[in-house]
Amino acid sequence: MSIEVRNINKRFGNFTALDDVSLTFPDGELVALLGPSGCGKTTLLRVIAGLERADSGQILLDGEDSTDRDVRQRKVGFVFQHYALFKHMTVYENIAFGLRVRPRSTRPSEAEIRKKVARLLELIQLGWVADRFPTQLSGGQRQRIALARALAVEPRVLLLDEPFGALDAKVRKELRRWLRQLHDELHVSSIFVTHDQEEALEVSDKVILINKGRVEQLGTPWQIYNEPATAFAYGFIGNVNEFRGRVDGGYVHVGDDRISLGHSNFANGQDVVAFVRPHETEINPDVHNGEGITAKVHRIQGKGPVTRIELVANGEARKGKNEFFEVELPGSELATLGITAGQHVKLTSKRISVFDHQNGTGKP
Repeated sequence: MSIEVRNINKRFGNFTALDDVSLTFPDGELVALLGPSGCGKTTLLRVIAGLERADSGQILLDGEDSTDRDVRQRKVGFVFQHYALFKHMTVYENIAFGLRVRPRSTRPSEAEIRKKVARLLELIQLGWVADRFPTQLSGGQRQRIALARALAVEPRVLLLDEPFGALDAKVRKELRRWLRQLHDELHVSSIFVTHDQEEALEVSDKVILINKGRVEQLGTPWQIYNEPATAFAYGFIGNVNEFRGRVDGGYVHVGDDRISLGHSNFANGQDVVAFVRPHETEINPDVHNGEGITAKVHRIQGKGPVTRIELVANGEARKGKNEFFEVELPGSELATLGITAGQHVKLTSKRISVFDHQNGTGKP
């Protein structure tokens, strides 16, 4: 089922949760709503579900205006972060619940319910816990049961609000892989909310990045990570080194240091913010080199084939967001550089992305 939201606005008192949001979710795709806490992603999900009413705007499901329809009429499956399972019911009864409470005219027979629940238990690979209660299951198992319960009523769209947020890192990773496989098998249009960028990039077909109630960027995981459209997008997705300075003669001047700007349309004297990924940041032990940002090696962390080097900006601790830089390089390269903690170095990069300091875009 395709989903379209048109000019959705939602306020809570003086707080604007959604600010004129318009989006189209193609049929059959798994889409992630990604952004920091309080950016409006859960509110948007609840508006689509019918659990929250927008102040203005439209919700279209398969081209039909569903703005004034209630949750049941929209035929949406909703999976909450904290499972919301009925503790007094067995796993089997939890999954069957949505089918049993249907109006008598559309309610399946007991035989049909048993067949459907058995199929769902097989699908989520938990047929052996059918007679157990939620309190007897692990967090990962309970989340699978919650998903099966949502799927039991054959929703036209599946909405998931931080479905793995309450789980530990290892279980989260396992369930991310499982959710992707399940989606590929069922092809139910799905939207899930997360503030975990790795989760969004790993699982989804498309990512919608939201910031302060507005859509910051929409694209494939590759586009979101490799082609950030704004300074916020670059800074939010993945680790990044950030340099704030002024353009002059093909360089970004940061204090007494400078780093090559590369090709750009920014004018001399313009205030900009430049971003470089840690794995694209280079270390030059020669502090007398004219180009590069001066920093002091703070800590060297070996991690298998990759070594992470943490550096203090400008060689000394300073207040502000960008107190530290990070560099990632192959472990073999560290020995070649011969650097040690406490040493002053210069940071450079062959790939730098520059944005206007005022409007956060790549346009002057």
